[in-house]
Amino acid sequence: MVSLQPPVCDFGWKAVDFDLPGVDGRRYSLADVRGPNGLLVMFICNHCPYVKAVRDRLVRDCRELTEYGIRSVAIMSNDPTEYPEDSFENMVKVAHEFGYPFPYVQDATQATAKAYGAVCTPDFFGFNARLELQYRGRLDASRKEAAPADARRDLFEAMVQVARTGLGPAEQIPSMGCSIKWKDA
Repeated sequence: MVSLQPPVCDFGWKAVDFDLPGVDGRRYSLADVRGPNGLLVMFICNHCPYVKAVRDRLVRDCRELTEYGIRSVAIMSNDPTEYPEDSFENMVKVAHEFGYPFPYVQDATQATAKAYGAVCTPDFFGFNARLELQYRGRLDASRKEAAPADARRDLFEAMVQVARTGLGPAEQIPSMGCSIKWKDA
């Protein structure tokens, strides 16, 4: 397991469209998942300890962000051949077990992860209503263990600011997680 940090936010970078199958049997594109005030695109998986540590917080924050007109989508781009815990069948189980309030979709070709420049799980991309990148930071101070319950909610606070102003915070702390498990070329 390699621990990586994504690069800093490239403010204004435009969200890339996708067409990916969800665990609910539907297909999702950018138009299907965007909210009136923005969109949170999350690259997550099932096996990563960094993701496991924050699943309950992801659910909480994404539910609350809908009240601000921010919708969310979670994309799983890992190679399930090498990491069976990340199989589509297990994605269905995890989404159901944790009550994901957002589409959980599979990027089997890894083209979406490459288009976004995703490097780790979790990797968060917060877009404004014009689908311009405004946040590329951490959820909170969690690592392989959840941060204290009273930890600052970096991602949530940033996305509320994006919903209200269209702009993300100038200061952002990068997320940290396991590397995306790329398929052999």
